[in-house]
Amino acid sequence: MSLLRPISHGRFLWLLMFPFLVECFILSFNVYDRKDWILENVLVLLALCALIATRRKLPLSRISYTLIFIFLALHEVGSHYTYAEVPYDQWYASLTGNSFNELVGWERNNFDRIVHFSYGLLITYPIREIYLRIANAEGFWGYFLPLDFAMSTSMIYELIEWAAAEIFGGDLGIAYLGTQGDVWDAHKDMGLASLGALIAMILTLAINRCIQRDFAREWANSLRIKRPSPLGEDEILRLWKEKHKR
Repeated sequence: MSLLRPISHGRFLWLLMFPFLVECFILSFNVYDRKDWILENVLVLLALCALIATRRKLPLSRISYTLIFIFLALHEVGSHYTYAEVPYDQWYASLTGNSFNELVGWERNNFDRIVHFSYGLLITYPIREIYLRIANAEGFWGYFLPLDFAMSTSMIYELIEWAAAEIFGGDLGIAYLGTQGDVWDAHKDMGLASLGALIAMILTLAINRCIQRDFAREWANSLRIKRPSPLGEDEILRLWKEKHKR
């Protein structure tokens, strides 16, 4: 029976970490732009540190860990080549003899767009798990808040790209920004991340709607007004009076 026992969440994290680190090691050689590779991997290093630091007090589900590492693996490919130079079209042509870009009507290297979409699609579910377990988000808020988080962090990342391009400038700034001459690049990236997040939450909602017995009650309860009294200046006055009563 022990063979059928699921792998512990902490051990599962290390099992995913090992092949990912192997990928990182392999892709650390002959990178297209070493400075851009370093910049791209700063957030990856922070993410790995966060996962390791929280593995005991906040171990995530195996689904969440898997989704996170799939996204990180895609990101490592982008950091190796720089996103604008990932030769996915050449890879596809070597296998099929045809151009993938021509097949779908793309005129630019869209690997960056694929990864932005994947961010929303793959990371929103782990974010939802954190919201449910820490913020006790239920019903409507258990789907809206992860979607909102994915959208807002996508925007923050575009601001980080802009700041990095301004600070470092030159070829490094251009490589990190990866707009490929598209003035609407940031908007499209945020839009695709939002679309991926929306799809992830719709799929999660559909599954829960089928298997969760109290789905409708929880959804309705999440939209019920819990505190009918106004806040703002009324709450400030109440707190002020309460403080001076002591």
